[in-house]
Amino acid sequence: MDLSGLDAIIFDFDGVLAESVNVKTQAFASLYAEYGDAVVAEVEKYHLDNGGISRFEKFRYFQTEILKRPPLTDSDVADLADAFSVLVTDQVVAAPMASGAQEFLETAGRQLRLFVVSGTPTSELEEIISRRNLSKKFAGVWGSPRSKSENIAELLSDHGLSPGRCVMIGDALADYEGAVANGVHFLGRVAENTANLFASDVKTFVDFSRLPDSWC
Repeated sequence: MDLSGLDAIIFDFDGVLAESVNVKTQAFASLYAEYGDAVVAEVEKYHLDNGGISRFEKFRYFQTEILKRPPLTDSDVADLADAFSVLVTDQVVAAPMASGAQEFLETAGRQLRLFVVSGTPTSELEEIISRRNLSKKFAGVWGSPRSKSENIAELLSDHGLSPGRCVMIGDALADYEGAVANGVHFLGRVAENTANLFASDVKTFVDFSRLPDSWC
């Protein structure tokens, strides 16, 4: 892919650099298994349809919209998030990289500044990236509880970057919306055998070994 005209690339992590989306899906299913298969199916669907949204928001949605119960307290959400982290961290560390992602990081990193903006809590995301020996690849890492849009805005400001010279690579509508809100270009990753949630005018790719010629 021609990287001319860019100063930086912003990556989502799960489902973009690492094949770890199913790890998160299985963790949500495990946490809600006691409520039965129908609830688990709704939880899994909402998670997959709303990638990029923090687990904190998802837990609140599951409680009121799927379980039809009173809202969770902040303490309840924190407990669920801790349980979720225990279930997923080691598995995300062990998940394979997306095809061609390691090579692309090496190539792009010689020319541009690279960042990660993810829905994963920042401390957990930093641990995962460190344990995968990827920390030196990125000039900065941003996670939840702040939104993608807020984190991208802060990233641009902190590093003095022009939005029109940056591209966000993500696999979720939240990634796309965060990029658009900040005037950043967007490239969508749609993994093999995964539904394309993006509009027809959004440029997408399957994996980093089959990137489009250009990012816009």
